[in-house]
Amino acid sequence: MGTDDSDWKTAAKAVPELRLLRWLVTGLALVMGLGMIAIVALLWIRLGQPVLPDLPDAIALPGNASPDAVTFARNWIVVVTDAGEVLLYDRSGALRDRVQP
Repeated sequence: MGTDDSDWKTAAKAVPELRLLRWLVTGLALVMGLGMIAIVALLWIRLGQPVLPDLPDAIALPGNASPDAVTFARNWIVVVTDAGEVLLYDRSGALRDRVQP
């Protein structure tokens, strides 16, 4: 049958670089596993948030309009309605401008 060179300890003694290679592969697998866990956790957190932020109570949309997009700027709140109208509110909730593009 001859000699069996598949034993790890015998091969590691014969080629010392294999021990380093084993540690490098193990470390890479560990880092990749932690990276996948981090990506899944970030996706879980980000996709669990509501799609559209709630409008402040001080803002009343005209008529039966519903918001399609809301943007909170430094001094303004911009609301785009389902009809495509752009409404510009100040921080107190007063309607300042209406634009129909």
